[in-house]
Amino acid sequence: MTANLIDGKEIAKTTRSRIKEDVEQLIEQGTIPSLTVILIGDDPASHSYVKGKERACEQAGITSVVKRHPESFTEAELVEEIRTLNEDSSVHGILVQLPLPKHIDETVVLDEISPHKDVDGFHPENVGQLLSGGEGFVPCTPLGIIEMLKLTGIEIEGKHAVIVGRSNLVGKPVGQLLLNENATVTYCHSKTKDLYKHTLDADILIAAVGRPQMIGVEGIKPGACVIDVGVNRVDGKLIGDVQFDETKEIAGWITPVPGGVGPMTITMLLHNTVLAAKRLGRCNDRS
Repeated sequence: MTANLIDGKEIAKTTRSRIKEDVEQLIEQGTIPSLTVILIGDDPASHSYVKGKERACEQAGITSVVKRHPESFTEAELVEEIRTLNEDSSVHGILVQLPLPKHIDETVVLDEISPHKDVDGFHPENVGQLLSGGEGFVPCTPLGIIEMLKLTGIEIEGKHAVIVGRSNLVGKPVGQLLLNENATVTYCHSKTKDLYKHTLDADILIAAVGRPQMIGVEGIKPGACVIDVGVNRVDGKLIGDVQFDETKEIAGWITPVPGGVGPMTITMLLHNTVLAAKRLGRCNDRS
């Protein structure tokens, strides 16, 4: 049996078409969704990611502004810029591209972003909303994973989901989202003993640990849905955390790397930006 491929590019394409329709409706109502990205330093990967976000915004009709600063930009200057953007009613989403230079405290900076404009979903208030099932912004990659599962028709409720990785960016929030969808969730990490004992019981396996081809076919339950979040560059080639070629012969569903989760991350950034524009618009209507 060869696994069904979960085509993130195709799902993202369909989802972005719906987002573009939402943007067009907002513009007709007098609101132009706007995202401001702050980029500090000369990290090539960060510049590449930001260019991808700019293109995606342009295609969706979202106004995209990138504020580029040198490595020497200080934490105080960054905090002041964020505060200015928080007060700017024409800006709906604020994103600080990570990683930041070592002299800037990431936590301090992310906490300064208004939770109403925190389209990355990293502000403590939004984290709390996720845990309580409230109305907040959800981190883009975890949200993209849930959308992929739903749009592919993969049942979540009642299933056993195993997450390998416990980062604040992916592992923890995707586990909470799955729990919110009534899955039974198990977290695994670097201290987990006998990893495959847990992964072999997974109906849905999320690999988000950042170690190339860490999970092999012997750790996959036949027919399981395997979501590979890993993006590792080895010998100039992008590969995931899962041994794809072997695993696809036993899994029921699987995402490729590249072309799986990646396209959905930027798509959910667009989704969150449009959602921010809608919510801020409702707030302005009530004021």
